Amino acid sequence: MNYVTIGIIAILAFLASVIFTSLEIPILRRKQAGQNIREEGPKSHYAKAGTPSMGGIAMIGAAIIGAAIGRYYSPQMGAVVIVFVLFGAIGFFDDYLKVVKKNNLGLRAYQKFGLQIIISVAFAVYMAMFSGDGTSVWIPFVNINVDFGIWYIPFIAFVLLAMTNAVNLTDGLDGLATGVTALVSLFFAIAAVTYGASSGAGVFCSALTGACLGFLVYNKNPAKVFMGDTGSLALGGGLAAAAIVMHFELLLPIAGFVYVMEALSVIIQVVSFKLTGKRVFKMAPLHHHFELSGLKEKQVVGIFWGAALIFCIIGLGIL
Repeated sequence: MNYVTIGIIAILAFLASVIFTSLEIPILRRKQAGQNIREEGPKSHYAKAGTPSMGGIAMIGAAIIGAAIGRYYSPQMGAVVIVFVLFGAIGFFDDYLKVVKKNNLGLRAYQKFGLQIIISVAFAVYMAMFSGDGTSVWIPFVNINVDFGIWYIPFIAFVLLAMTNAVNLTDGLDGLATGVTALVSLFFAIAAVTYGASSGAGVFCSALTGACLGFLVYNKNPAKVFMGDTGSLALGGGLAAAAIVMHFELLLPIAGFVYVMEALSVIIQVVSFKLTGKRVFKMAPLHHHFELSGLKEKQVVGIFWGAALIFCIIGLGIL
């Protein structure tokens, strides 16, 4: 695999994503699969009510087609695609209940998280016992591999769960999660080529980059479609699984630092309110805090895209 290959795969996935999304939007409108807007959210978002959601279906299809065209098939790539699809399926059922069946609760929290745990643990067991890669984890900065032994499975499961839900939290503004994920997945595709990591996972990341960029054509502000949990859970799960297969799992919080900050802002907000009754941020996740501080949505998205680019460059420097 080389840079030309990942470029071609990304372009083909981009075209597939543009076509699939353009076909999907009218179908979602006919199904009245419109987004519900949180009443406690920024008032500027009220105008988005009814915008078609569940657009992540198109992204998932485009990414799979792009990865298949790459023809770097391997058991590890198959595992990444399975995780990608299964996390997307969880999001799909949640979205379907919310936007089609008009059940605001969707999947119960224990159902949603329980299914994520099952998939994460199953993937971790596969990596530890059946992938042939063992239980070692590469440590950045010091450039050594440490055998995690019995702690490898819970560690990998945690990485997958944390990343998936962090991407889900990032999906709150037009084009935010889509653009950030396009950059982070491109980082891992480049890393796979440059440092000889798993070719299959690298192909998947290049396809994911193209799928995100194609979806961004319709998801940028003002968004014509939202990815929903169908998209955000799939993106987080697929990206994390690919990084784990490459043994770059500890680069996720560096290249994906935007996701980390989004998740941390929610944790800090909840802990602070429960302990002191006071909120640290005007609203969590962090992107809403910037909005309520006076920045326009496009400005916030631009800042977060810029931050994602900087941390991806830092990640390449570390490698």
